[in-house]
Formats: sequence, C-alpha cells, structure tokens
Amino acid sequence: MRRTIWRHFDLPLLIITLLLVCVGGVMIYSAYEASMRSPERSLLENTVVRQAIFAAVGLFVYGIAAALDYRVFIALHRWIYFSIIIMLAFTDFIGHTSFGAQSWLGTTALGLQPSEFCKVLMILVLARLLGEEPGKLETLLPLLTSILLIVPPALLIYQQPDMGTALVLVAIWMGMVFLAGVRWRYLLMLAAAMVIGIPVSAPIIWPRLPPHMRERVLAFLHPESDPSGASYNTTQALISIGSGGWWGKGFLRGTQTQLHFLRVRHTDFIFSVLAEEMGFIGAILFLLLFASLILRLIYVALQARDSYGRLIVAGVTSMLLVQAVINLGMNANILPVTGLPLPLVSSGGSSLVSTLFALGLVQSVIMRSKNIEELALL
Repeated sequence: MRRTIWRHFDLPLLIITLLLVCVGGVMIYSAYEASMRSPERSLLENTVVRQAIFAAVGLFVYGIAAALDYRVFIALHRWIYFSIIIMLAFTDFIGHTSFGAQSWLGTTALGLQPSEFCKVLMILVLARLLGEEPGKLETLLPLLTSILLIVPPALLIYQQPDMGTALVLVAIWMGMVFLAGVRWRYLLMLAAAMVIGIPVSAPIIWPRLPPHMRERVLAFLHPESDPSGASYNTTQALISIGSGGWWGKGFLRGTQTQLHFLRVRHTDFIFSVLAEEMGFIGAILFLLLFASLILRLIYVALQARDSYGRLIVAGVTSMLLVQAVINLGMNANILPVTGLPLPLVSSGGSSLVSTLFALGLVQSVIMRSKNIEELALL
C-alpha cells in the first residue's frame, strides 16, 4: 500500500518547486553575495550556503509531510492550535528583534521564526473546523468559531509587530472560509461588518501603530515627501525594474544591485533584482513559473478525496498567492512595504522551510486522492 501511494507522487509539482528554489538561490547570490567584499566571513554567514542548508532541511520536511497521511495532522488539530499559541506567546516575551519585529527565537542567521510555521499550522486547524459535514456550514457557528480561532494568533503576530504576516494569516482564513462553502448570507454579513468597522476603527488603530509601520504607509501614499528616507527603497526598486528593459542588464550586471543602491535586495526586493538583470522577458517567465505552481495547486484542490484535503490545498494556495501578490505589489510600489518575502525565492530559512512543509502537505493530499489516476495523467 505504501509503495502504491508513492507511485502517485506528483513530480511536476516538485519540479516547479525546485525550479523556484533554484531561481531564488541564483538571485540571492547576485543580489547579495556577489557584491560582498569581506573575506573573513564564515561559511554560515554566506546567504547562499544558508539558503541551501534550509532548502535541504525543507525538502526533508517536505518528504515527511508527504509520507504522513494529512488526516493524522487533522486529528491532532487541538494540540497543533495550543502549540501555535504557546510558540507565539513565547516569541512575544523573549524573541529576538530584527528589522523592527520581535519575531525570532534564536538569531536571524540560524534562528526560528514561529509566525512563518504558524501560518501553515493554522491551515490544518481551520481545515479541521471548516471541513466538517456540509450541513454544519449552514449555521453561523463554524464561521464564528473560526473567527475566535484566528484572532489570538493574528493578534500575537501583530504585537511582534509583524502586520504583514498577520494580514496573510487573515487572508488565509478568508480564502478557506469562502472555499469551504459557508453560506453567502453569512459572508455578506461579515463583509458588511468589515466595511463598517474599518473606518470606525482606523482613527483608533493608526496612533497605536509602531512608527515604522506608519512611515511605510505614509511613504506609499506620499513617496515624494521623503525620497531619501522611508520611500527611498521603493523608488530604487522601481528604477531597478524599469532599467531592466526587455532583456535585462545581464546576470551580476544590475547597477542598482551591485552598487548597493537597492536595500534588502535579497529578501523583500529580490523580484526587483530579477527584473533588472533578466528584464521584462525574464520577469514574465518567472511569473509564469509561479503561476504554474498556483494553477497546479488549484487543480489538486479540485481532485482531493475529502473536504479536509481540499481545504488544506486551498489554504496553501491562498497563503502563497496572497504573499506573492503583496511582495510583488510592494516591489512595483502599488502596495505598502510589509516585509513579506517572496515564497520559495527570497532569502529566509523559516519562510523556505515552512513553505516546503506546506507543499509537502499538498503532496500528501495528492497521493491519497480518490482521482489519483486522472491526476497522474495531467
């Protein structure tokens, strides 16, 4: 039986994933390591080496998640949720601060960012709640319960403060609630409450936002007001993207990157590096590669054997899509800077390992799909 399951391992999904990880490694080298001049740095201080180590760890986790039946995780949903709350609370008390957020346990070099893993774990918790019999979704109780479950981890992540990850967590919840089949009238009631609540709560929330968050929003709304300060990097990112032209300046030849005009170029703004060096054509090919990953996930969700598996894949799809849209949006200066990495591509161990874990769960759903023969032919 075990061998039969592995026969239906989805190789195209793995290949797309590996290609994105490899693109990330190449662009991290160009964005950061190629222009470093210090010969005294240790091997673990090399961002490409660290990314390769985390990729290896992530692929190991990927294999374990694929080997285990996803329903095992569903059965452990209570323990998973309590673990999420404990990890986030622990981080808020003794976490290491980096880039203005106290979101690390350990150091940024080899530390753990619990909020990244909590996004994936909350997908499992929400899948258990929303994947019950369709009749239960006719009532308001599952929607209210899901709100009560998502609020504590979202608030704990926001308090770090990490608004970007908190927003992704809320977006995952919204996507899963919508795709679970919650009644339209309840969704409309929720939408109306949000429309009314945002203008009312904005004057209360705005003064309480950390200074760097307010600076990012103001820089997005009025970039001309501080061109050398808060809006500097978004301006440099736009210059990087625009200067790439059709075919790009060539690998390791991006002036914005190699001359260090563009900051945090190997994490938040790695797409700008790619667009400058590979041009419009390279950027489009990259976007098509990422789109193929999303489309593959959507197809897998449609073939899942039960609502639990479908919701797990839907949650992973929502997570990757929302995070990519926000990251690309801030690179193009159509969304405020949030500090969210580009999944599988940006430098960051916790992000990479947690994303590979999420895709391993998708493999678990694929390998146990009731339509595995049809899926294998695609």
